[in-house]
This record gives sequence, structure tokens and C-alpha cells, in this order.
Amino acid sequence: MPDQTPHPTGAPQPPPHHPFADLPLPHPAQPARRLRVVVADDNPVVRAGLTALLSGRPDIEVVAEAADGRQAYEAAHQHRPDVVLLDVRMPGVDGISALPYLVQIAPVVMLTYSRESEIVQEALRRGAGGYLVHGEFTADQLVDAVRDIKEGRAHFTPTAAGALLAQLRRDRAPAPPLPDGLGRSSSATAYGISASGNSYSPPQQQSPPAHFTTQQPFHPVAYPENLSQMQPHVGQSSSEWTSGRPAAPDRSRFQLSTREAEIMDLIASGMNNQQIAATCFISEKTVKNHINRIFAKLHSTSRSEAAAKWIGTAPDAHRGRG
Repeated sequence: MPDQTPHPTGAPQPPPHHPFADLPLPHPAQPARRLRVVVADDNPVVRAGLTALLSGRPDIEVVAEAADGRQAYEAAHQHRPDVVLLDVRMPGVDGISALPYLVQIAPVVMLTYSRESEIVQEALRRGAGGYLVHGEFTADQLVDAVRDIKEGRAHFTPTAAGALLAQLRRDRAPAPPLPDGLGRSSSATAYGISASGNSYSPPQQQSPPAHFTTQQPFHPVAYPENLSQMQPHVGQSSSEWTSGRPAAPDRSRFQLSTREAEIMDLIASGMNNQQIAATCFISEKTVKNHINRIFAKLHSTSRSEAAAKWIGTAPDAHRGRG
């Protein structure tokens, strides 16, 4: 029979037994590791814009910036990033020269104004995991590309994808055998069709030149040279750039004239007024007049702010504001 004796008035009551008191407390969730990026570009405006854009994402951290290929290699060697963003044309050691050494440390995506077909093809031959041409992608597409490159999914903007396709069509080197004998039908010869090509030899491993030396030993590994090895990844990413959404900032809203747009491109590439005047065969005074009108149309007060809006790295570059 339960105890019916009342507790003295004001006496503390024992707390009820918690049914899960004996179970171990769960371990607190560990924060996800942020994706570490090195940004290499000789244009300080572009570097600053890319760093600001990527650092604004909670899962991405820019661990270092570099102004040439040698600095990029040293930064990658020191920080061991997950992804390297690499420009092509830089003083000293250019991006193409540094590329085969960088890809042995981390995946590399080319991020550049250089759109020449032979440069695109050489970058891919030397191991680049993607090739993005400024003006052909949005800020969100750049962020998606950085995340995907880490996972081995290649990204190409339209110019680079076209160069890759042209190379694949020209390349007569025999690809690995296709399943079920596809592409090798004996009936093809009945119509005068034959296949020919040269055999593929893998590249010899390289050691870095003297200007890449560091205190740690360099351990070369093989990097992909055969463009056909990258073909499976193209289909995974090309639709992103051709899905109908804009592949570049909407520059038409700035309403720049053809000459103003040309000068804005040169500003974004890092040229000063004297260099722009020489390139466009106009006086520096005319350049200044153009720049004043450009700044007014872009609602900008500095070259860096205007360039960030023009190339799409400004925080509001894709929100319909000037």
C-alpha cells in the first residue's frame, strides 16, 4: 500500500525520474569543412572580386591569392587547397606553364579572358579540370563550378566547350575500344569509309623548373593528356551553360556604347588610361571622358567597382541593378 503520509508543508519535492537520463548525450555535430581555394590572377581587381565573391559563401574559403604561376605553386604547396583558380596570361611564370605542376597538388580550373582555341586545348591537355572565360558565366555558375571541380566534374563555358569539341573532331588518335564493337562495323568499308590514326603515348613525368623550387621535394605524378579521357565529364556540365539561363551578366542594362564597352573590357583587364589610349588609338583625355560616362552608367565611383560589376563579381551584379 503506498505511503499516504503527507510531506511537510514547504518541503522540496524530488524531481521526477527522466526516462532517458541514463542514455549518453549525443556528440555535437561537427561543422562541415569549408572548401579551400587559391585564386591566381595578375589583375588585383579580378583577384579581389573573386575573393570577395567566393568568401561570401559559407562553404568556401579563399586561403591565398597569387599574382603569377610561381606564387600560385608556392601557395598551393603551402596551403594544399581543394581547388585552384588559375589565369592564363601572367608575368613571370604564366598559367599554362604552371598548370602541370599545380594539378599534381589540387584540381585546377582556368579562369581567364584568353579564349583562343589552341590555349584552351593546351590547358586541357596539361590537366585543367575546367575552363571558364570571363563574361560567359554568372557568379552562381562560377561558385557551382568551383564546388564541382573538387568532385571531379568538369566545367566549360561555351568558348572552351567549342574548342574541346573541335579538338575531339580533329583528333585521329584511336580511342579505347567501345563496348559491343561500336564504331567498328566491317560494313563501313563497303561504302569507302575507313579509319586511321596514330597511337597515343602517355606523357613523361616532369620535374619543376628551377623557378618552382621549394624547400620540400617535388613528387611528380601523371596528368591527363588525352582529351578523350575528359569526354565523359563534358556531358555532365555543358547543359548548365546552355540550359537557357543567362551565361553572363546582363551587360545590356548598362547601355554602354560599343566604344565604351571596349574600354570597359580593357579596364577590367587591368590596363591604365595610357595603355587604353594606345590600344584604341585615342587620346588620354578622350579615354577619361569615356570612363566618366562609363562610371555614371555603371553607378560606380572607382575602376575596381566598375570592373567587378562588368565581369559579374560584384555582390549585386546579377540583381538587375547598375
